[in-house]
Amino acid sequence: MNAIQHPSSAATPPAGDEPFEAVRSRLDNYLKSELVPLEKSLSIGYEDQFERSLIHGIWRRCRELGFYGAQLPRQLGGLGLTIEQHCLLKEDAAASGAILFPHVLGDWGGPSRIGSLVKYLTPEQKSHYLDPVVAGEKGICFAMTEPQSGSDAASIQTRAVRDGDHYIVNGHKHFITASTFADAAILMCVTDPDAGSQGISALFVDLNAPGVRLDFDCIPMSCQFVDADIIFENVRVPVSHLIGEEGQGFRIAMNRINTNRLLHCPTMLGLARQAYEHALAYAQQRKQFGGAISRFQAIQHMLADMATNLYACEHMILATARAADAGQDIRTEASMCKLFVSERCFDIADKAVQIHGNVGVTHNHPVEFIFRRLRMYRVVTGTSEIQRNTIAKGILDKA
Repeated sequence: MNAIQHPSSAATPPAGDEPFEAVRSRLDNYLKSELVPLEKSLSIGYEDQFERSLIHGIWRRCRELGFYGAQLPRQLGGLGLTIEQHCLLKEDAAASGAILFPHVLGDWGGPSRIGSLVKYLTPEQKSHYLDPVVAGEKGICFAMTEPQSGSDAASIQTRAVRDGDHYIVNGHKHFITASTFADAAILMCVTDPDAGSQGISALFVDLNAPGVRLDFDCIPMSCQFVDADIIFENVRVPVSHLIGEEGQGFRIAMNRINTNRLLHCPTMLGLARQAYEHALAYAQQRKQFGGAISRFQAIQHMLADMATNLYACEHMILATARAADAGQDIRTEASMCKLFVSERCFDIADKAVQIHGNVGVTHNHPVEFIFRRLRMYRVVTGTSEIQRNTIAKGILDKA
């Protein structure tokens, strides 16, 4: 039993005809009885490059079990989970110790990348892009960040110039998550350079189209082969691949980002919980000066701070998720969560490394890897500084 109990989700509404706790239990069983043993049997490490056949097999298996895209409405093949339920499953997956956990719910290249776009899609786009992604047959990524345009999304330079029934696309997208598993990209590009943010549009672009290439020169500090740059050189994209209308791309991106910032938080929390549990177990078994190091007050205080941060982060995430489920605007609160959870979870990982001592700074030890992974979250999906800007704007607008 975990030293810190998960909050009860008994009051959460059921997912379709199946109680949510049954879904959660089934996920736990899959992670512990199938995915982790599979990884061990294949000697999979944190920094390995994974064959597409392996990844697609996990997508299909999780689709069979109902996890892959579980947050989607039932009419799209999901379980119709609430945002709160989705957060709980994401934390469980990240805390499991499975290396490939982001593929279980479709976070890396799956339905999480495209599900929010349903209302904008044409029937042709739905059948060619959405349906195969939901089925675990194809992967997709969201391509917005550029080398000179990160948090300032309105300053993107990738251009799409109309040429009859096509757009001609040129540009460079940087550090695009899940691009290594993707067959297509949801591309944010400029169609009207004189209209500011109103001149940004969204296109589906097949990554096997002539003129598209992936560049893997920029490897993140996690050393995982998940992110790549995408280069577009005179790529012809049919006008029928336009998502919504011209000029809607920035709004589409911002609507996705607010909830996406919240949904990163349970992943951070699950990783931090995993680091905490490693530290707690190590402190009780590591012997120094005639006894376990857990008897030292310095170690006890670190564990107390870690447990307190886990408790605060979890309840902050769930409170914000409930507000989102109630239809409230969570722009400010989502940024508060991203800021607080990323900072506190990294602190938990830092303390876990400290408690482990020389073991904790050994390359690819679980707490060492989690430390690196959680440090990235203070940057990705908007830096802590950008979150503070958003929070300040939100509270001053209400003053």
